[in-house]
Amino acid sequence: MVGLLTLLWFFNTAQPAQSILNAQTPQAEFAAPVDPTAGFTVQFTIDLKRFAGEKSILEIPDVLSVRLRQHDPRDRNRQNYPAFKMPDGSVPVLEATVVVHSTEHPDWTHMTIGIPLALLDKPVGEHSVVLNFTGARWTMYVDGALLDNDFPFGYPEWTAKSVWKIDSASIKQAELYLPAIKPVTQKASRPAISSGIQYWTPPGHNNWVGDVATLFHKGRYHIFYLLDRRHHQSKFGCGAHYFEHLSTIDFKTWTEHEAATPLEEQWECIGTGTPFIFNQKLCLSYGLHTTRVYPQEKTMLPAQWEYLKQKGRTGAFTRATTPGIPAGSSYSISENGVSRFKKSHVMFHPCENPSLYTDPNGKLRMMANYRSSGIWESETVDGGWRCSNPNFPPGGDCTFFFRWGQFDYVIGGFTGMWSKPAAAPDSAYGDVVRAGLDMYDGSNVPSISQITGGRFLAAAWIPIRGWGGNLVMRELVQFPDGRIGSKWMPEITPATAKPVTLAALVASTAVFPAEHPSFMFDFTVQPAAAKQAQFGISFLPEQGEQASCELQIRLDEGRAQFSNGSLTRLAGSEKSLREGGAPAAVGNYAIENLIGVDQPFTVRVLVKSDDKIGGSLIDAEIAGKRTLITYRPELVVKKLAIRTQGVELRKVRLAPLSATD
Repeated sequence: MVGLLTLLWFFNTAQPAQSILNAQTPQAEFAAPVDPTAGFTVQFTIDLKRFAGEKSILEIPDVLSVRLRQHDPRDRNRQNYPAFKMPDGSVPVLEATVVVHSTEHPDWTHMTIGIPLALLDKPVGEHSVVLNFTGARWTMYVDGALLDNDFPFGYPEWTAKSVWKIDSASIKQAELYLPAIKPVTQKASRPAISSGIQYWTPPGHNNWVGDVATLFHKGRYHIFYLLDRRHHQSKFGCGAHYFEHLSTIDFKTWTEHEAATPLEEQWECIGTGTPFIFNQKLCLSYGLHTTRVYPQEKTMLPAQWEYLKQKGRTGAFTRATTPGIPAGSSYSISENGVSRFKKSHVMFHPCENPSLYTDPNGKLRMMANYRSSGIWESETVDGGWRCSNPNFPPGGDCTFFFRWGQFDYVIGGFTGMWSKPAAAPDSAYGDVVRAGLDMYDGSNVPSISQITGGRFLAAAWIPIRGWGGNLVMRELVQFPDGRIGSKWMPEITPATAKPVTLAALVASTAVFPAEHPSFMFDFTVQPAAAKQAQFGISFLPEQGEQASCELQIRLDEGRAQFSNGSLTRLAGSEKSLREGGAPAAVGNYAIENLIGVDQPFTVRVLVKSDDKIGGSLIDAEIAGKRTLITYRPELVVKKLAIRTQGVELRKVRLAPLSATD
């Protein structure tokens, strides 16, 4: 289980309100704020009832509009409102739009946040709503819970005499506070609990896991992940991500901590980094993607690049010493060695996705990504970085180094992987993907850490209808030649109810019902001496013969793939990453050079249907040595069609997932 950091948010309304509205005064005029950058807070009590169409319930013309509307149950774009539907299938929503203006981006004006009403414990009845605009954040709270937010750029333009209106049929009382009230938080007496960590997403309708960075330190495994709302569409498409934080000491009970790098300024857009240990302190490096918001000439980047050019090493730059808006690489430091991170506010390198680590010899190193490249070394984090290998790794999105036994590895974001003997120089890294021996299985930006017992774990995310999605973890397997495979980690594999044993399959086609939308399907494969040895499993909806997904394993070719299939035929060939395929898209793709399929082996397949993702995840483990996962939108599996050719499937079992998973 995941113990969530459950906070209640309180607003001290002792300060005088600019205007108080109720059913007797549904419209009022008030003076514009002297300082629009100080923000505003609106608090109101809403009486939710059934409604049709759309209606405005509160408005400050050209500044704020609040409305109720019926959302299209088929439209998951941006807000993913259909993750929570009413019993009749409808999706009523509460939305608030603030209008902002800026010189840099005159087209960035309307920013909308909102919730599906089915997300609430009681979708009908009275609720307290607070809308808070602080400049850095635009947030909706309902009954003390933070349910949606975005990160503005720009401020409202108030008229000298502003007017606001309310719908007295929906709102009992509303109050406007100028400037914005800073909320006070309190931990809930009963923290919320989320189900298992495998395939996890943060609670809510539009919260997803982005890039993941991990570290095992003093018996605790840390997961830092970029919290993503709206599939990279927050802050007018800039993403506006920041690192949230989970940890565990046993991989069964997980703790959610406060955010490690919260967004506190309008210019902040945080990108991938890595946790690392320096001077016996737990630190987290990260990139500032400020150039998504401001042109480079207005940032600190020109000064950093010029310093590097003149000195041959990087410097330490802060707002107190350098003109321009912070951009490039920075880091946070934990106050207690577990959580409670504070930003250093030091820019130590102009690359915008730093990957810091302490190598096996205790040397502080960094792989530069996004607008830079190469391996860098320094005696301290705060500047002094010199490039020791400018040509490797290439400046991709995110790279991570790890050593396992006699081999060193670098894995690079979505498509890159390299390895070399540990004793060899950096110039000896070979391209694992080009050899067709990579470990990519649909996971995006995997981060790899060694834990107790010499085990290695990879944590990553998979995309769901865009950037950001579910968390996926693997336990890695190393072979004598240094090749790495993957398997399901026992501690986090979802639990199942009692399985049902099905008949063995030999050179035949069979169709089985799937009585539960989420289940595990496993069997033993007995290869036969046949020219073509392969089998396919089609995952079918209730109606029709066309499957939106088929898992096919070709023993004679050493390949496995996800593809489209049907009741009547096996799917055609898909491409592996080496061949130009796209495992990172978690759709149709192949993996090659399977391991351990020349003798009897076990296949496990897990199907997880989820209203939030609006479809199903299908995750497979082959011989305990390779995995592959796919996401199928709109699919709810109702039956399985299985075809075998030249193989026999024995001990075929099907078991529903337990309710907690």
